Amino acid sequence: MKLHITVLASSLALAMPALAKDILLSQAESIAKSVTPDSASVAFNDLEAQWLTQLRKALQGDTAALTRDALAQMRQNSIQADNAWLQASGYDFHTTENQQMGITLLSAFNTLPEAVLKDNLATVTAINHDADVNTRHQALADAESVEYLYFLSDAMGPRLGRAFLAAYDKGELGKAAALIKASEVSTGAAKKYFHYPRPFQVPGNTIHLTPDDVVVKDGHPYTAGGGAFPSGHTNTGYTDALLMAEMIPERFDALVIRGARYGYSRLVLGVHYPLDVMGARMVAQRNVAHYLNDPYYRTLFNEARAQLREALVKECGTTIVECAASTGKDDPYRDPAMHTFYRFTMTYNLPQQKGEHQPLKNTKRRRCSATDSAAEPVASAASGVNGRDGVTGRISVVGRDRGSTVLAASGSVRCLRDGEKNALTLSPGL
Repeated sequence: MKLHITVLASSLALAMPALAKDILLSQAESIAKSVTPDSASVAFNDLEAQWLTQLRKALQGDTAALTRDALAQMRQNSIQADNAWLQASGYDFHTTENQQMGITLLSAFNTLPEAVLKDNLATVTAINHDADVNTRHQALADAESVEYLYFLSDAMGPRLGRAFLAAYDKGELGKAAALIKASEVSTGAAKKYFHYPRPFQVPGNTIHLTPDDVVVKDGHPYTAGGGAFPSGHTNTGYTDALLMAEMIPERFDALVIRGARYGYSRLVLGVHYPLDVMGARMVAQRNVAHYLNDPYYRTLFNEARAQLREALVKECGTTIVECAASTGKDDPYRDPAMHTFYRFTMTYNLPQQKGEHQPLKNTKRRRCSATDSAAEPVASAASGVNGRDGVTGRISVVGRDRGSTVLAASGSVRCLRDGEKNALTLSPGL
């Protein structure tokens, strides 16, 4: 029996109904705009402004002014996150091992059909070009909130969101803050392995780099370093959102959708492709499933969840059920349209490759090395180191059967543990 039933069932319910039917990119863009500071709700816009204000204050710290140089050093402070509690637990997150398992999971992305790659760049370019000023502002705020949990507040609804922001900066949910951020398995190793350039680095690209007039407010064009695949920010967004959703199931769907919306912001800024976001989602879901099926981690998780829920009851002055209740137009993350948006982000309308789904087989007590993979023929480099194409600098183009790209990547699951395999069912393929 799996402990992680809630994430599996709820995420499947969000994703599956409309996978066979695409929505227009313009429709997805319109829905995404509905959860920006230019929404139809004054209460929601006020909540957006509040978490941005608290984020900027946290980033500034004790300095006289917020500067760009300070951004890279800022983390949750000792009031917000109870890192001493987490360190005292002695829990080993096995970061290196989990990073390697993520690379194995994504290995089939080394080789993809040309049509997918062309649409991959075309889609991020269209989203980047079409984004209005408020969508760009949201993306900038999302980008610089990566070391904090502020961005999750708007998916909680105005009342619970404000309670969360108050409790967070008071240190009343420090265990949850520490555990969630520590559960983010860095994508740095995967970025080095796949070594894909970002959209704005591709020769001849027309990506618009967005000047920062929101966070640091220095007009500096937002960029990002390191490789593109998979997206580190999206990995953070999904990891944080999934774990918070498990702690606050009253807002489960809205929080999971917030993870998807956070990833979408990376395309708005032109620093990631759809496949980068989708790959990061797969890795994050695998990692969350892995940790929640670890009894020792689960003990820490339950302790952190209890503290968080007690803090929210205190700040709300009522039950979480009542505080989390939807408030109609003031709660746009609960709009049914957001489910449509979530399903759009499963594929970003990239070309589908029809075929039979590969069954996932349990391999109980099977020990594998970090490099052991069932997808070796797919992952072989056809034109360059690690499968990079010598002309485009992107993923190699090879012929392939009409099997789903993402589900083909699940051919690499032979060495994933119980629970980790289940995370793949949260990630329907192209």
